[in-house]
Amino acid sequence: MRIIFGLVLVIGVALAGFAVHMTRGYLSTYQAELDREKSMRANAIRTEEIFIATKQIGYGQPILPDMVKKVRWPVEAMPKDAFHSEEEIFPEGPETPRVALRSIEPMEPLMAVKVSDPGEAAGVASLLSKGMRAFAIRVDVTSGVSGLLRPGDRVDVYWSGRLPGSGVEVTKLIQPAMSLIAVDQTSDTERRSSFIARTVTVEATPTQVAALATARNSGRLSLALVGRNDDTVVSGVEVDKRAFLGIEEQTVAIVPKEEVCTVRTRKGGQIIDTPIPCTD
Repeated sequence: MRIIFGLVLVIGVALAGFAVHMTRGYLSTYQAELDREKSMRANAIRTEEIFIATKQIGYGQPILPDMVKKVRWPVEAMPKDAFHSEEEIFPEGPETPRVALRSIEPMEPLMAVKVSDPGEAAGVASLLSKGMRAFAIRVDVTSGVSGLLRPGDRVDVYWSGRLPGSGVEVTKLIQPAMSLIAVDQTSDTERRSSFIARTVTVEATPTQVAALATARNSGRLSLALVGRNDDTVVSGVEVDKRAFLGIEEQTVAIVPKEEVCTVRTRKGGQIIDTPIPCTD
């Protein structure tokens, strides 16, 4: 009897030890999984829902509800002025859509800078920054790089004419790195073909508009294309014909005339002037 009791006791202790071992292993596995989940949560990328284009939307094309969809986007790479709700895209309803001011590729986020206000056409007025004005400059093949210009480019504006008073003809940089918002009648920045423009429209402050209008009425305007990545600040450029030809300006020295004193004497019927030193 005692042998049986001792055997049962040994088996019970063995089973209890095994159960403790299994429980410890389970708890260890559970803790490892819990730590792994916490680590994944710590490294998880935060996202927010925004709208993207489902197909290519060309310049001037209305943006309709079936052209966009909502997706989750990383917060760290969130585009500026992205649309987060359908009410933001269509505040006046789908019947009053926005239009694309630039080409929008499939799966590209919709941004306010690339679309017009609801119901507004893709015209020049929608591209102007606050406080800026549009000013048209007539160009041709002889006034610069008219055949190479596209909306979005920057140009230096030069004035050529005669300076008041002196009459010297000069060419002078009057407005550097002005942004083009339209070439001829189009503001499509995605236009690929080259053409000879007749006018370009620049974005300018009211003061710059007054300066350009005065320059246009008093001389000739020429344009020079600025490189896309060129951030050089240029000012004080002025060249006249003498500087261009390397002719140094000559000055005429005025020599004061020496004062001469004379004494007149009469000999018979003849008057003779005799020079003498002048005295104060």
